[in-house]
Amino acid sequence: MKEFIDKTIILWDCDGVILDSMEIRAKGFRDVLRAFPEEEVDLLLNYHEENGGLSRYVKFEYFFETIRKEEVKKQVINEYSTAFSNIMKQELASRSRLNQEVIDFLVDNHERFKMHIVSGSDGDELRYLCKKLGVSKYFLSIEGSPVPKIKLVEDLMKRNNYVNKETCLIGDSVNDQEAAQLNNIDFFGYNNLELEKSGKSYLYSFNEA
Repeated sequence: MKEFIDKTIILWDCDGVILDSMEIRAKGFRDVLRAFPEEEVDLLLNYHEENGGLSRYVKFEYFFETIRKEEVKKQVINEYSTAFSNIMKQELASRSRLNQEVIDFLVDNHERFKMHIVSGSDGDELRYLCKKLGVSKYFLSIEGSPVPKIKLVEDLMKRNNYVNKETCLIGDSVNDQEAAQLNNIDFFGYNNLELEKSGKSYLYSFNEA
């Protein structure tokens, strides 16, 4: 694609880009928080939709401390996150959840670009799913939470001595955009037309020449 003519490294978000998972993740939050009032869970889902690139650890903390206004121990956050992850490993391990046009791009271009996943999803869960779905081979590394995405990108750039102008990040959330901007690399929005309004580069389809 012409958008990547000056790039050699592509960093990928996963949810909503490689994997059609947003609906399943919303259901997962409802399932693990079913003991709480529905209106409180609705507020969390609004936050989840507006901050797709943030980790579940941040979202569960937001649920308890901001929505419910109660202190929560890290152990409790980890317990809810583990329960959530177990649901995701079952529900998202189907190749029908993969975004086929993105997979086609990965298949055709994984030798042309150095490619990595930097995701707000749990890193261990993500590596499990990528292996199960047969896409791990297209990426040099697959990293996720609990490390924030901004830090994941920063560490990856330093560790590999990547050149900023040769690197870009593809994502579907304002958090992805922020991670790219704060690390001084180009950002391409995808699968979220709200990002098109920001005036930044936007990819309508990977099927375009």
